[in-house]
Amino acid sequence: MTNHPPFWKTTSLMDMTPEQWESLCDGCGRCCLNKLRDDDTDEIIWTDVSCRLLDTTTCRCTDYHRRHKRVPDCISLTPALLDEIDWLPPSCAYRLLHDGYDLPDWHPLRSGTSETVIKAGASASSRCLNEKQAGLLEDHIADWPGAWPEHAPPCLARHNRHTRS
Repeated sequence: MTNHPPFWKTTSLMDMTPEQWESLCDGCGRCCLNKLRDDDTDEIIWTDVSCRLLDTTTCRCTDYHRRHKRVPDCISLTPALLDEIDWLPPSCAYRLLHDGYDLPDWHPLRSGTSETVIKAGASASSRCLNEKQAGLLEDHIADWPGAWPEHAPPCLARHNRHTRS
């Protein structure tokens, strides 16, 4: 029996099937947190306020297939967009693979469970507030959404860089 490397090590982001692409999401919910941008410095200012469609416990969208209709500024992440956007959290699998890193050990595709995302400190689960209850975003500025997860070891660069998007 041959041990085949996982798809994310052999398939570029551009060549992944929709199912492979979607499975890269670790469900941390941090990309669904509202962000502010400083007008002077262009810096991202992270908040702990989620999109109104995010379930703040499971960190899953409550209406994923109709999210664009209900939240017009919701972004559909694509490989092409990865060069343009700067607001994905540092532990995001899409960002990691795009930048030549492997998936961390706590990613569900490696661990087999979404619980490791919470244990690593990568998840927004129970750490955020829905925008319906939050009030002013400026009152909810937080550093953790833009930082590497507190309980996670650093991520390693992949040896095989030709699989980048």
